[in-house]
Amino acid sequence: MRPVHQAPAIVALGGGHGLFATLSAARRLSRDVTAVVTVADDGGSSGRLRAELGVIPPGDLRMALAALAADDPEVQDWTDTIQHRFGGIGALAGHSVGNLILAGLTEVLGDPVAALDELARLLRIDGRVLPMSPIALDIEADVQGLEADPRVSRCIRGQVAVATTPGKVRRVRLLPANPPACPDAVRAIDVADMVVLGPGSWFSSVIPHVLVPELLDTLIATPARKVLVLNLAPEPGETAGFSTERHLHVLSQHAPELTVDFVVVDSGSVPPGREREHLARAAGQFRARVVYADVSEHGTHTHHAGKLASVLEQLWSDPEAGSRGSEAAETPEERESASWQ
Repeated sequence: MRPVHQAPAIVALGGGHGLFATLSAARRLSRDVTAVVTVADDGGSSGRLRAELGVIPPGDLRMALAALAADDPEVQDWTDTIQHRFGGIGALAGHSVGNLILAGLTEVLGDPVAALDELARLLRIDGRVLPMSPIALDIEADVQGLEADPRVSRCIRGQVAVATTPGKVRRVRLLPANPPACPDAVRAIDVADMVVLGPGSWFSSVIPHVLVPELLDTLIATPARKVLVLNLAPEPGETAGFSTERHLHVLSQHAPELTVDFVVVDSGSVPPGREREHLARAAGQFRARVVYADVSEHGTHTHHAGKLASVLEQLWSDPEAGSRGSEAAETPEERESASWQ
């Protein structure tokens, strides 16, 4: 691990808008940022390209590229273009330009990672964007509340179905089971100084990373400072009715051996009192300390890139941070770190 006065090598895992927020924050700390992205999307433009061409779904990968693209005016037009979505009613309607470019580059170069690196070069990205697996995956979930008897579970399949189910998701799996990890993603986590997981759709963007065996093993073994960023509010469908504490419990159920150093929670989303005590106990499953900070975009359920960057910078620069997660605290009060406002 490099000295704290140097910029850290950061790996951010997730997908969609949650990962976009993390990357927008991380790039303020370091130019050495790697995104590891879920590849189970089966809806919209990504789902169509996946079904028609057999490529890994490009949408979340495209968004990660846009988040890390250089700020140069010359690059901005390219960033806007890859994010542009065609209108109309024809065959291209609803497709993002960047999705089509990634699909085309993958066919030309014969490798999705090479395609991502090539588009990253065009966008003058210093870091990298990588898929968590080199193959397209499916998400399967056990869901309660869809039958007359609320105790009966039904198996549903597909990221869109899981994200929008009116039932209660109890557990998710990846198909095929035990999928391969992207080798470059494993290497990036292994040598990282800081690894950030979340925020994002809990069952379809965050938890899938710990269901790839080699990724999970590397997350457990890495000496990096590991930071779990919780969502600002439950999501309709996936986590409706979930407490903040419940988010930690379900992640632990899927990866009981995983430890993290810090759990970052928006101070406005969890008021002081018993709920924070429960959250501290839940964090103990990960041998983690809870960090409360104002990290939200005012009036929204979106993380503010600047505020989140400030918290990550303090976690990196704090000379005691590296050892905090190594031993579980004895009490909830000891596990709860100072609030940063």
